[in-house]
Amino acid sequence: MKCLGLIGGIGWESTALYYRLINESVRSRFGSLYSARLLINSLEFQALDSLVKENRWNDAGAVLADAARTLEKAGADGIVICSNLMHYVAEHVEAAVDIPLLHLGDAVLKELRAARVSHVGLLGTRFTLEHDFLLQRPPAGPQSGRPRKPINVLLPHEGDFAELDQIIYGEVCRGIVRESSRETLLRLGRQLRAQGAQGIVLGSSELGLLLKPDDFAEPIFDSTEVHALAAAKWLIDGKLPMGRAGAMPAETGSRPSKRSATSRPDHG
Repeated sequence: MKCLGLIGGIGWESTALYYRLINESVRSRFGSLYSARLLINSLEFQALDSLVKENRWNDAGAVLADAARTLEKAGADGIVICSNLMHYVAEHVEAAVDIPLLHLGDAVLKELRAARVSHVGLLGTRFTLEHDFLLQRPPAGPQSGRPRKPINVLLPHEGDFAELDQIIYGEVCRGIVRESSRETLLRLGRQLRAQGAQGIVLGSSELGLLLKPDDFAEPIFDSTEVHALAAAKWLIDGKLPMGRAGAMPAETGSRPSKRSATSRPDHG
């Protein structure tokens, strides 16, 4: 079994979820007292959150890159970022180490293609919805045979972004679960289905507290759960979700400038 390095603490609740899901998957596969070989570098959340709020993405990327190097030196064979948002600086991590980064987007895209979903609705915070860092992934390398058709990502109406932020930051991040908020998500899901969505991706770990797999006729893809289970599979058989091998990106500087300094980030 390989050893996986988790960059966590962003926040610690989602890191605990990754830890549980990965270990449950390993035990389910092997039984008895088997558990996953994991190294966790739990970052100090407040300092990193301050960098994000100040729009200092290069500095935030440097923090994660240093965390990844520490895990590599400690013996990790691969890296997982236990956060949706911090995949925004995934290129910094990929450039910092010689071991692969198991990208959340690759894991979700593999699940979508396996389910033959070509049009998917995305629910998350305003920051996640306004940027393309999760599901807009480049090909893993030279492609043979017929090219894969792109997956079209459908979004709620922009007027609903603020309400989604309130549900995630003002409620579920604080342990508050309201039926009215669940109804809002169901309404948004129906609207996405009317736009042609064949499935719904939950782009924030907190949304899984409000929705169940059978809430929609279409499948729900919880990004955190999909990512954790893909990581567990990689621990066992060593195959990356999209065949990526930790290649160095062409550019390792800042992300495109379309980000907004006033957008509140999604840490889950």
